[in-house]
Amino acid sequence: MSDQTTVVFADLMGSTGVFETIGSARASKVVTGLTQWISDIIIAHRGRVVKTLGDGVLAVFAHAPDAITAVVEIQRSHQKRIASASSVTRMPIRVGVARGEVEFVDGDCYGDAVNVASRLSDLSGPHQIWANNFSLEQSVESEGVRFRPLGPIMIRGRAEPCPVFQVEWHVDASSDFLTMQASLAPGDEQLERDVLGGEIELVWLNLRKRFRSFQLPIHIGRVSQAEFVVNDPRVSRTHARVDWRNGSILLVDVSSYGSWVRFSGGGADLLLRREECVLHGRGEIALGASFSDLSVPTVMFSVS
Repeated sequence: MSDQTTVVFADLMGSTGVFETIGSARASKVVTGLTQWISDIIIAHRGRVVKTLGDGVLAVFAHAPDAITAVVEIQRSHQKRIASASSVTRMPIRVGVARGEVEFVDGDCYGDAVNVASRLSDLSGPHQIWANNFSLEQSVESEGVRFRPLGPIMIRGRAEPCPVFQVEWHVDASSDFLTMQASLAPGDEQLERDVLGGEIELVWLNLRKRFRSFQLPIHIGRVSQAEFVVNDPRVSRTHARVDWRNGSILLVDVSSYGSWVRFSGGGADLLLRREECVLHGRGEIALGASFSDLSVPTVMFSVS
């Protein structure tokens, strides 16, 4: 029997390294404790745990807003847990959420939504929640929760790209969540950077620059003070900002005429006018005019 169901994949990142560092017995206890803790939160929000997958949890929800509320609570609470955990047992959680047809057979579940949620979990980064558009249709943004478009993403096994959003779950910058994330024990700076870090490469004509997450924010603009200078009259003096937030790299348009983003792999172009979107994979950014203007200054980007 198939029905519209919201599927959640929650996965612990870095468990292999934990097993290698502290041994199988202790690592098994830590991982099992975390997956049970995740399961308890899912059940408390009217979800059903289908199975645990070693270092992950597969769950289903009848109501999509319950799933979103549950995974936000998981990430927020886990942020507090790892802030006080030993550096060798820190395992960030990544989450994929998808709503669609699901078939239940002998206690397990199958279907497009299961495949999409699994793939989104694989594609997301530490502390992130990626969700397909159907899973957010009945949910609304609340304090500290924002739905950032990632654009259409090709999912293995599907003919059409899937519109995907990142569920940002941090509260404002004064909250203890952000304070805890920034609080590192002496000597842990490189470890945290390795776990949470990312980088972006920008290319325009002969100019090529690479920026690590800890170097952000940087600005794209016409003035020489910008970290990435695009000297074209259609580009504002300070046209856009590249930010690092909640484990993602974002493009924030601050220009007069807007920015257009095109992701590799197809899908519609995103127009940003004093708005922002998460950058992922590879693509192009048109500054000051759309891609239909073949002479528009276009910055290539690659996020890793």
